Amino acid sequence: MRSYKIIRSTRELTILSMFAALMFLSTALIKLIPNAHLLGLLLGVCTLKYRGRALIPLYVHILLDGALHGFSVAWLPYLYIWLPLWLSFMVVGKIEITKTLQVLLCIVLCGLHGLLFGTMYAPAQALMFGLNFEATIAWIIAGLPFDIIHAAHNAAAAALVIPLLSLLEKLDYYGSSGAG
Repeated sequence: MRSYKIIRSTRELTILSMFAALMFLSTALIKLIPNAHLLGLLLGVCTLKYRGRALIPLYVHILLDGALHGFSVAWLPYLYIWLPLWLSFMVVGKIEITKTLQVLLCIVLCGLHGLLFGTMYAPAQALMFGLNFEATIAWIIAGLPFDIIHAAHNAAAAALVIPLLSLLEKLDYYGSSGAG
């Protein structure tokens, strides 16, 4: 019978913990810039390197965010809102394309996630606040300027996904016992 380990080593646990800390701290430090964060960038690098285990730092970040800011109705959508971006990076990690196309795809995916953030958030708002379809659409439209800013920030940060992934892979290679 084959056994599965979620975390493969102490080193991997440490790296995933660092990703969780970076996600949480980067969100807290960038609060001064509206709708800006590095979550798409960090989630992209982590997913492309650690695949499904990238959900660990993501949900540690989400839980820490809830603990700091409160587990309110505004927090609930964060439980699902990052899954489409994570799934997109899971697909990107499986297709064979050039590094340049990978960079462009990461930019597009993170930009789209930012642009659609309000739309993905809307079902929770509608359910929690009893909004009808028209009110939900109005809520989405009212948030479009913020989503556009969000998309621009996400896309700019996403340009670093593949370069940071390459750096992480080099560090992983040189940090392993067989290198050198």
